[in-house]
Amino acid sequence: MESQSLNSTFGPAVHVDQMGDAPRVIVVCEHASNRVPAHLEGLGLDAEILTRHIAWDPGALPVAKGLAQQMNAVLVHGGISRLVYDCNRPPEAPDAIPARSEIFDIPGNSGLSDVARNERVAQVYRPFSRMLTEQIGVHRPNLRMMVTVHSFTPVYRGQLRDVQIGILHGDDDRLALSMMQTIPDGLGMEVQLNEPYAAVDGVAHTLNKHAVPYGLPNVMIEIRNDLIETAAQHARIAQILAEWVTQAEAAMNERSSA
Repeated sequence: MESQSLNSTFGPAVHVDQMGDAPRVIVVCEHASNRVPAHLEGLGLDAEILTRHIAWDPGALPVAKGLAQQMNAVLVHGGISRLVYDCNRPPEAPDAIPARSEIFDIPGNSGLSDVARNERVAQVYRPFSRMLTEQIGVHRPNLRMMVTVHSFTPVYRGQLRDVQIGILHGDDDRLALSMMQTIPDGLGMEVQLNEPYAAVDGVAHTLNKHAVPYGLPNVMIEIRNDLIETAAQHARIAQILAEWVTQAEAAMNERSSA
């Protein structure tokens, strides 16, 4: 496995792990880290709050790594908390730097000047976006798809969520629909399309910006984070997803050539 990182003045902003010599898949995990650069002083939050879902996607990175290993993919993952800047949002999006997340006010994001906001864009979003673009360019002759991996909390604003795996799409729905049509027999999990989020919530930015222009079939996979709390769960879900995505791609290609 080859690994590299791209640093900014905020520290490591993005990491790349290449699992195979000629990867056919690019796996992305935007919310892999809950790290807040020291000079931002935890954004005014208690350390315990920064372990919660509002700061990152718990369990998503080990699943993304396992998926990339299973598929001999290249993995691009973020190195800074989404509370500092959410790399799955464009700079103009109000929730790219949220002043409030779920029930929590984020003091360090309140009343930011344009200068401070632009610094977050320059030191977090731009390096991540640039690295993703570069990796697609390097591997484009072999790439066949993009898969982004996220996790979500079982309870949101006091409401229990029945969905366990969400299959989401942006402007290109080919791979997502094929995954819905090839749900593994005996999976035993509640799978829903465009739940618990959808493109209208602004979650398709990475897919639409980095996959659609290249014609890469793409999908965003959301996993309820109580299903990926242990190393054994990470490995199991990664294996399920690798086999499922592979089957979905084959079915999609078969339909397109028929």
